[in-house]
Amino acid sequence: MTSSPRSGALAFWSNLPTDGRWLLSTVVVQFFGRGLTLPFTIIYLHEVRGFSLGLSGTLMGLIAVVGLLITGPAGALVDRYGARRVMLFGLAFAVAGYSVLAFATTPWVAAAGLALFGVQLGIGWPSVNTLVATIVEGDLRQRYYGVNFALLNLGVGVGGVVGGLVVDVERPGTFVAAFLVNAATFLAPVVVLLGPLRHLDGRVERPDDAAPAEGYLTILRRPEVLWLSGLGLLAAFVGYGQMEGGFPAFARQVAEVSTRTVGFAFVVNTVAIVALQFWVMNRVSGRRRTRVLAVMAGVWALAWLLLGVTGIFPGGTTAVVIVLAFHGIFGLGETLMQSTLPALTNDIAPPHLRGRYNALGSGAFQAGTIVGPVAAGFLLEHGLAGGFIGVVVVGCLGIGAMSFAVGRRITPEVNGVRPETSPTSA
Repeated sequence: MTSSPRSGALAFWSNLPTDGRWLLSTVVVQFFGRGLTLPFTIIYLHEVRGFSLGLSGTLMGLIAVVGLLITGPAGALVDRYGARRVMLFGLAFAVAGYSVLAFATTPWVAAAGLALFGVQLGIGWPSVNTLVATIVEGDLRQRYYGVNFALLNLGVGVGGVVGGLVVDVERPGTFVAAFLVNAATFLAPVVVLLGPLRHLDGRVERPDDAAPAEGYLTILRRPEVLWLSGLGLLAAFVGYGQMEGGFPAFARQVAEVSTRTVGFAFVVNTVAIVALQFWVMNRVSGRRRTRVLAVMAGVWALAWLLLGVTGIFPGGTTAVVIVLAFHGIFGLGETLMQSTLPALTNDIAPPHLRGRYNALGSGAFQAGTIVGPVAAGFLLEHGLAGGFIGVVVVGCLGIGAMSFAVGRRITPEVNGVRPETSPTSA
């Protein structure tokens, strides 16, 4: 299935098969719940439950660690039992995790709740992306991933605003209610998967002529997969891994802007993604995905270099403007990545191995988000602000180089070039 020449939001929706519409319909609800608690979880652990800040940060890290450990087995289970079943399994863990966390008065109970949600983190990406790939194909699949990312950010953004207005450390019950609402929002996709989408499986039988040994090591021996995994790891390291660690620390210590400015910068990021996603999708459609990823790397390098300029003008209006502009430019880069990388991963993968391929992509990303804040903390703690900017910019250049390495090893069709697209326009 491919998209029609029409390219607006209504056209996209009309081109989607009914199953795709049902699957997309719950994204805003689910991630509204995430936005309701995501910015405030460490505040809840530290200021409401009374855990030390160091312990609270360690507990938060459990989500990523458990997710990374679960991702590999999750991909294999998706290929064996089908994406829908595994996705339901992960959603049940999410509901349980946030329900436990809502009433966690001791570190061990909080650890249990966060670890349960970590299971969902490890299962979510491989199962959802694989299920999407079985519903939509071609250019429409690429557009689906982009729209999904925009709706995800919309949900998180609205949830964050509502959470900021509702939760109050002087009233612990507001945090309990927020976490319970978050748990309840994961029931929306459960209802859809057990109802309108109950006929879906998301599993493709292994062809008779497929290789007998198709584990992760065998998959990673494919050069294009190895390069793409490295690209994903670097993208997470210089991107999402720094959003929670490097950027806030740099903005506070080097740019010397207020915490309010840092918070508003994330709002700018969300607005930029929601506003630009369709515009970006229309312009990258039919173009080589690896070249789009190289452009993304350039955009991110520009954003980080711009942020580095704040060290020359700390604490003033110029620094505030640059910090806000950084997140707007960075958001543009995110729309380029989310419009291409998931589709590229699923088009490289043989249909019966999509779970494993998506798990490799997820694992690479999670590793980058774990290493990124550690590197940023070390460099900034030792006063190496310039070194930090240098490291992330070099990482962006590495993404660009890896994009071209992947492009040389895949067919134009896998790279997103439609058969009717001429080479000069791609």
